[in-house]
Amino acid sequence: MKVDLGDLNAFVVVARARSFREGARASGGSASALSGAVRRLEERLGVRLLNRTTRSVVPTEAGERLLERLGPALTEMEAAVDVVNGFRDKPAGALRLNVPVSAARLVLPRIIPPFLAAYPDIQLEVVAEDRFVDVLEARCDAGIRYDERLEQDMVAVPIGPRVQRFATAASPAYLERQGRPEHPRELLGHACLRGRFASGTMTPWEFERDGEVVRIEPTGPLIVQVGGATDLAVDAAIAGTGVVCLFEDWLRPHLESGALEPILEPWWQRFSGPFLYYPGRRLVPAPLRAFIDFIKASADVP
Repeated sequence: MKVDLGDLNAFVVVARARSFREGARASGGSASALSGAVRRLEERLGVRLLNRTTRSVVPTEAGERLLERLGPALTEMEAAVDVVNGFRDKPAGALRLNVPVSAARLVLPRIIPPFLAAYPDIQLEVVAEDRFVDVLEARCDAGIRYDERLEQDMVAVPIGPRVQRFATAASPAYLERQGRPEHPRELLGHACLRGRFASGTMTPWEFERDGEVVRIEPTGPLIVQVGGATDLAVDAAIAGTGVVCLFEDWLRPHLESGALEPILEPWWQRFSGPFLYYPGRRLVPAPLRAFIDFIKASADVP
């Protein structure tokens, strides 16, 4: 049975997005074109692949089976076709990265401008979010995550600073009113500004000094969503609302300006920097290969 490859690809896009509209946005096509392609495919196969309602699109059992088999195959085909880019003077094509907001703010600004200047034929899309996603399901070529959140079957390449610290700080006015803590447990008596991940979890604040690790669950007047609303917590700390705990590099401009004062600095916990990760497949798309080579070369430059 002869089936159009474009129709198969349209089905995969819609099934993964669970929406014709979102599928069109992800693929750069139109919802009506995707709908027509899926309808043709269903007619050719003689089986319904998607259950459609006004609010959602859900694969049928047959659709789920087809999606499981088609996804890896189409990914390999895209990578195989992309090998042709290796014969160009400069790699070209699209590169899509899924990264945490912290990486988009603290790591990529030093990398992306010179990378795009070196590879003007590459179109880069960066999706910043702080929920853990499957990069393949999200139609991304690669992602950036920290070591504890990497999947075992992924290839990981160091990107950005290799050692980072969590810093705690408050405004000088707040510390004049409430006092300056000398031990992490004293923060339990302070107004702390916390972050909640999109998953709903709130991680404890961790401190370490001379091998002693202290974990606390502070309380305070403000909770923000990690990533999208983190700057609100920083602004609140500057205004004297309470104590903030965040990446040192995120707070650095305010520490240097004096708007925030560091506290408990000997206890600031160090952690390893992020990694670029991608599926360990045989054929890596040329734009991604160029990006990998670029960050490796950049790491060698003092």
